[in-house]
Amino acid sequence: MDTNEKLIREKLTRDLEAKTRRHFIKQCATGMGGLALGSIFIGCDPLRTSPKKSIVTMTERDLNPLATLAPPFGPKVKNIIYLHMAGAPSQLEMFDYKPELRKLHDQACPQSLLEGKKFAFIRGTPKLLGPQAEFAQVGESGNWLSDNLPHFKKVVDEVAFLKAVHTDQFNHGPAQLFMHTGSPRLGRPSIGSWVTYGLGSENQNLPGFVVLTSGGKTPDAGKSVWGSGFLPSVYQGVQCRSKGDPVLYIDDPEGITRDLKKQTIVAINQINKDEYAKYADPEILARINQYEMAYRMQIAVPEVMNINNEPDSIKEMYGVEPGKESFANNCLLARKLVEQGVRFVQLFDWGWDSHGTDHDNAVDLGLRNKCREIDRPMTALLLDLKQRGLLEETLVVWGGEFGRTPMQENREGKKMGFKGRDHHGDAFTMWMAGGGIKKGACHGKTDDIGFAGIEGRVSVHDVHATLLHLLGFDHEKFTYKFQGRPFRLTDVEGEIIREILA
Repeated sequence: MDTNEKLIREKLTRDLEAKTRRHFIKQCATGMGGLALGSIFIGCDPLRTSPKKSIVTMTERDLNPLATLAPPFGPKVKNIIYLHMAGAPSQLEMFDYKPELRKLHDQACPQSLLEGKKFAFIRGTPKLLGPQAEFAQVGESGNWLSDNLPHFKKVVDEVAFLKAVHTDQFNHGPAQLFMHTGSPRLGRPSIGSWVTYGLGSENQNLPGFVVLTSGGKTPDAGKSVWGSGFLPSVYQGVQCRSKGDPVLYIDDPEGITRDLKKQTIVAINQINKDEYAKYADPEILARINQYEMAYRMQIAVPEVMNINNEPDSIKEMYGVEPGKESFANNCLLARKLVEQGVRFVQLFDWGWDSHGTDHDNAVDLGLRNKCREIDRPMTALLLDLKQRGLLEETLVVWGGEFGRTPMQENREGKKMGFKGRDHHGDAFTMWMAGGGIKKGACHGKTDDIGFAGIEGRVSVHDVHATLLHLLGFDHEKFTYKFQGRPFRLTDVEGEIIREILA
């Protein structure tokens, strides 16, 4: 075998080794199965070019998928901070005052409320459970607020309440997926991924979508609630930590200099660019961007994630505890991140599942403690954003995945040892504050015991449509083609909640 033949065989071997099953299917052009698969997969990837072309040219958007983009029409806000209380807080002990429910406390729940309904744990006939908090009308708006949130009354006139949000999901995992991806099933992009796909990031040294968690656990649905689904993975949320190094392996190993690291990344990404020119796989672009972003983050992230350099007055206002994982720390970090141009900041706080099985999840004990953990920092977040001129360009959203029942939970027909409420999707409360939001508004109303919405009912899709509208998108036109058809965050539903817009 001469040298040329040997080189040719080695090249063919390398090419074959480089072909994964995905590449084979994409390039398959013979047989009915190949034609069918080709029609599906060509529709999957908007970056994919015609099969007739053998070389794909990368655009500026390909090389920098997080480059800043303008929305289709004038936005009201540039950034979103989403505060999710994982486990579903009880609206009846926080925002939705029901004096009639107090009068009916410990009476048998009417059968009309139970017939045809599905509950996660309630069996038999439960007793009604009156509000386990005291309420008062506060602020110029006169909105009702419980004594579980004494600090929040300072900013109650900044927010707009949605009192009759509903969902058709009553288990945590599917409900959290639905709330954050528009679908109760795995595989759809999260809100933050849609936003960064549509708008990019204002700071090229930081991720466009950052996730912070507190409460000791991640949400029941796992990291899928900040995943990118069928969008390129470069748009998924980047989880940072408020305790220890903000990102694992943020420091280079001993003996690796910045120059050597840069040369390594340049060499790796040149190989990635060559591969993309052959196969047009958008995940190759994601790898290119992630290598380069990781390099830039090593300088930017430690600075922006350091709360120790904040003035003592700010740390006192939030109630932060440097060195610990806490909701307070994460609220301060959220302000710092949007201040530095991060597009979407998602805070998940675990521990709001108030079933009454023990002290920590009783609505008169554990819930009150959880309210103490969030009351001061979420109030400080709104005040701090406002004093820095950031609230007018930032939307702050608060809520859980569903609400809680007006009746006491009774698993297997037995009353629990502590006071608790079951999962309930027919009516729960969310609030929003910031740019484009009508201050002090209250939209929606539930019946006398808080069981169902009777006025101004809004769905999860309506909430999503409103968020996209405030960012400058028509939710019906903002789509991504996947498996041969356009998908959108709001599926085939959703109406903008204009009653809370300024």
